[in-house]
Formats: sequence, structure tokens, C-alpha cells
Amino acid sequence: MTAETSALLEQGSGEPLTEPEAQAFAADVARISAAVNGFMQGKAEVVDLALTCLLAEGHLLLEDVPGVGKTSLARSLASALGAPWQRIQFTPDLLPGDVTGVSVFHQDSSSFVFHPGPVFANVVLADEINRASPRTQSALLEVMEERTVTVDGRSHPVPRPFMVMATQNPVEMDGTYPLPEAQLDRFLLKSTVGYPDHDAEVRILAAAHAGSDVGHVPTVTSGQEVARLVAQARRTHVSAPVMDYAVSLVAHTRQMPELRLGSSPRGALGLLRTSRVRAALEGRPFVVPSDIQWLAGPVLSHRVLVSSSFESSGGDANDAIARAIEAVAAPPRAGQA
Repeated sequence: MTAETSALLEQGSGEPLTEPEAQAFAADVARISAAVNGFMQGKAEVVDLALTCLLAEGHLLLEDVPGVGKTSLARSLASALGAPWQRIQFTPDLLPGDVTGVSVFHQDSSSFVFHPGPVFANVVLADEINRASPRTQSALLEVMEERTVTVDGRSHPVPRPFMVMATQNPVEMDGTYPLPEAQLDRFLLKSTVGYPDHDAEVRILAAAHAGSDVGHVPTVTSGQEVARLVAQARRTHVSAPVMDYAVSLVAHTRQMPELRLGSSPRGALGLLRTSRVRAALEGRPFVVPSDIQWLAGPVLSHRVLVSSSFESSGGDANDAIARAIEAVAAPPRAGQA
């Protein structure tokens, strides 16, 4: 067993999740999923990823063209949670204080009073994050990792649960500042929304024609309930062979000719956190290799760099991750529970 596997084994907390608890967990999350999917037509997979990210206490990066529902996903999720949400439109002239908040001097008390910025919400949509300057982008680094904002030497905790959903447009690149690898690594998952299929697009038009909007998404849970689900997900059992498989998969990316940079150990930690949620969403109290395989692309694709030769041949990061899954042997079913 490697040192990385031993570190992963220490991440679990509390008594292992039981099968009835896992099934109840799946039913609770299914209610949230149904509420969001009622508005986000034909996007069940990306909704599942967003819920997985939320319950694993991570952040989600959505890279896609305008108009496919990135903002609607954040708004409908916040509405279903009954949680405060904020949208920050990132532009070149946005300042760090516009994100985190500022201290303002009050003459009547002769003191500085902190005025929280829009980042103090349960769901924060950082729209077109790559349009802001690197200085403003970095204002999110602390809060995404530590769940606190430090202004004038004082730390201010943000509400829990807390998730940043950031979007960037891969088509229109003029006047943008690409996210550096260190900031990409802060995002637990990266995904795309994609265009809806024909039937889903017809349903979208019919709903719009009937006057339906994101404000009609019902509130089906609460922040306290989500916190309970987060704690439950951490108790999902992950066997040593399955953890070793996750570590081996991540380690394999570091020696692939298709990649000039493989994933760091944070990628293995990301697979652990998300696979526990994925298993519980399926009503299982333990993780199986298929959970890790399903999540490998969203967790690892933004943590690796593709070699120029592989890219010139038409390959991308997801293709390389798929090859890694094929190359690394999964443990037998007997070692998973």
C-alpha cells in the first residue's frame, strides 16, 4: 500500500454508512435532482455532477458556449436548496473587493466595518471567470479552499454549504485571462452543459411559452439538511483495494506519453471525495471501481496537460483519461465492499 493510499484511508470519518442510510440518502438527493431536472430539461448527468460536487464540498467549473443553461443550473440548484445565491459577472475592471467585500470607515464609531461581498452565499456563480484579471481571479483562491475571506487581517467565514460554480466561454477568447493550473486545481470537477437533444429543446420552448422560469423551481430541502447529507457521504466505505485503484489511476497519468503533466495527489483526493457521494447516490454504502471510472474525467481532465503530439492528433484530456482507465486494472468485486 502506497503512502498516498494510506493518506486517503485517513479521510473517512464516523461509523460506516449502512445500506438503509445509503438508500435514504439516495432518496433525499433524488428529490433535489427531480426539482432541478424539472427545469433543466435533458441535463440529468450535469445535474448529478453538480449535486455530487455540492455534497463533496467542492467547486464546479463549467466550460461551454453561451446560452446552454450554465446560469440556469446554478439558479435552479440554489432554488431547490432554498439557499441564498449570488451571481458575479467577471469583467476586466472587476476588483478583488467587488468579490470578497471591503472594510468601510464609519465616522460615528471611528472604526472600520466589514461589508461582505457577493461571495458570502451558499451558491456563488462566477460568470465568465476568465474575463477578470488574474488579481481578481485570485480573490477566490482563499475562500474556495479555506471557506474564509481575510480582509485587513481578519478572517470571515462564509456560509455552509458553500459552492462556487464558475463558467468560461471556450469560443470567445479575446480579452480573457486563462485560469492558471493552480487555480484550476481548486475546482473539484470540470464539465460542460452541452446542447440539449431535440426533444429536450422542444420541452424548453414549451415551458418558456407557458411562462415557466427558474423562479418556479420548488424548494425541497434546506442548508441544514444538505449539511447532514454531506456528513453522511463522508461515511461511505471505501476499501483499501479501491483506494489503491484510485491512486494507481492517478499515478498512471504521470507517466503517459499522451500527457506532459499528470495529476497531483489532489486528483486522488478528489476521486475519493466524489466517489463516496456517487456511491451513496446509487444507494450503496460502499464505493466500487465504476464510481471512480465515471468520475475520472470530470475530476482529472483539468488537472493534466496534454502533450503537443497527442493534441495535434486530435486527442484531448478526456481521451487521455479514458486510456488511463483502460490501462489500469480494476480490483475484483470481492474486494470492494
